[in-house]
Amino acid sequence: MTRIHHLNCGTLHAPPNPAASCHCLLLEDANGLALVDTGIGLHDVRAPLERIGQPLIDMAGFQFHEGQTAVRRIEALGFRAADVKHVVLTHADPDHTGGLADFPHATVHVSEEERAALARGHWRYLQVHFAHGPNWKTYPASSGVWFGMEERRVELGLAADVLLVPLFGHTLGHCGVAVRQGGRWALHVGDAYYLRVELERDDHPVSALTAQRADDNAQRLETLGRLRRLARDHADEIDVFGYHDFTEFPAAP
Repeated sequence: MTRIHHLNCGTLHAPPNPAASCHCLLLEDANGLALVDTGIGLHDVRAPLERIGQPLIDMAGFQFHEGQTAVRRIEALGFRAADVKHVVLTHADPDHTGGLADFPHATVHVSEEERAALARGHWRYLQVHFAHGPNWKTYPASSGVWFGMEERRVELGLAADVLLVPLFGHTLGHCGVAVRQGGRWALHVGDAYYLRVELERDDHPVSALTAQRADDNAQRLETLGRLRRLARDHADEIDVFGYHDFTEFPAAP
């Protein structure tokens, strides 16, 4: 069975907002390693002004700690950067893509819509994060259905089923990543919400921030409604968690 490692690969803190995680996943089995999102990378830590720029550092609250980068986290588990053959992106925002250059030979899997927005030079993406020339594999719309939602099967060669699940709104091609483990699914929803409280209520102050940073807020709200349904009706089958809420990391064994 594919093992899921939950890794915090960066911290964002822009008071008065609470500190936010960069919750990445490392998928491990006998067939290899795959990383879901990449957090803040080594190159960002070593040259933050050139890579990120002071305005974005200040706005998002980027913190730069080499020990938190995905490559260092993976090395601490006893692996090498070269062991990561695949990266799956929920979307291409800078706090999700900074580590891509630390795995330059990995195939990068992303929705067709997100890749198209990136190729058009959408303002929210940092082109320097892709200057090393990633090996892209894109996934178009599919007729597959997963718990009433579209699924796009990701080809990683792992024992586990891995799906891109369109959760559009935050960005035009934003997807969750679903991973099957035995009889349960883990659903990483990326930035479909910032804090888990958004699954329960609409009046939390963070909702204004998620709305502000959405490319299409109407789509974001539709997506949030679907996630609320999943969390309510399928809690016995699906573990739902996002990218930025520190409370959603599994408790240490």
